[in-house]
Amino acid sequence: MSGPRIQPSILDIAPYVPGLSSAPSDKRLVKLSSNETPLGTSPLAVEAYRGSSEFLHLYPDGSAKKLRAAIGDRYDLDPKRIVCGNGSDDLLYLLATAFAGTGDEVLLTKHAFAMYEIAARSVGATPVIAPARFLGSDVDSLLKHITPNTRMCYLANPNNPTGTFVPSGEVERLRDGLPDHVVLVIDAAYAEYVRREDYSDGIELVDRHDNVIVTRTFSKIYGLAALRLGWLYGPPEVIEALNRIRCPFNANGAAQAAGIAALSDTAFVEAAVTHNEKWRPWLEMELEAIGLVAHPSIGNFVLVEFERSSGRSAKEVYEYLLRNGVVGRELSGYNLEDYLRFTVGLEEDNRLLVGLLSEFLASANQ
Repeated sequence: MSGPRIQPSILDIAPYVPGLSSAPSDKRLVKLSSNETPLGTSPLAVEAYRGSSEFLHLYPDGSAKKLRAAIGDRYDLDPKRIVCGNGSDDLLYLLATAFAGTGDEVLLTKHAFAMYEIAARSVGATPVIAPARFLGSDVDSLLKHITPNTRMCYLANPNNPTGTFVPSGEVERLRDGLPDHVVLVIDAAYAEYVRREDYSDGIELVDRHDNVIVTRTFSKIYGLAALRLGWLYGPPEVIEALNRIRCPFNANGAAQAAGIAALSDTAFVEAAVTHNEKWRPWLEMELEAIGLVAHPSIGNFVLVEFERSSGRSAKEVYEYLLRNGVVGRELSGYNLEDYLRFTVGLEEDNRLLVGLLSEFLASANQ
């Protein structure tokens, strides 16, 4: 007896595996696996979240009007061109649904965020993976892989998990090289952390072109990962289409309230940037000092190479850290078997990580 027929493209999907949230150790857990901010959440956002508890029996505003207005005010954008969602992942899926399907191709870079490939396959489209250059997205490589079937191009900028980025001039060259019918989706989840003059989150390209969309998140620097809240900015025609297919109430009331408050707490965001600007370079420098290769990053995390620099496999290191209460990010699913990614943590967590790695490498060489 045959059962329901699952779409073949769904069975081709390798499920997304998030960073671990626990470790087999009685030590204090140090979670450096998911790029969460080590500073917690803005007190203003926490207060707003708690204040929303008396409205839990009511559906939230399905259009997220007040939140969109707050985002527009914070980033000087037209709220009518903003769509909010259940994390930016929700919006990445919506975009795939709107623009791709069976027989279409979705372009992305090797080592890019895993959800791009999953979103493409979920709608029956074929992910086309362009080779990376120095672990990052390469415009020429992406343009060479465009075919008549290409419908979308996902670009993580900065890229997770490698910490690389595409300079603003190169992003514009990518946009100009795409056929007009191909949508460029710029995932700028870590934009608030970047302090480089040659970087842009892509918002200005959205204002100049009708095939560019930028996605953002409250999960990283705003510290609202548990509430799942994201937003995108796009051309009016795209916004209209997405509002036709998104689930009703896809941004819950507590998340909307906390998001509005988080946007107003600029001091919290600046403190997070200051912390990251101090401790990411420190972490990179200290890792290099004990003989590891720490690849330059502009996010709130560091990609570390092991086999070539230490002679120890990333798997061995990962399991050693796990036994000692430190959770890093294993990256075999990203074709980065010799690497681990570590979130920039609090001072004591960063020092603990370096100390454990130093001890492990020293004991392994005895």
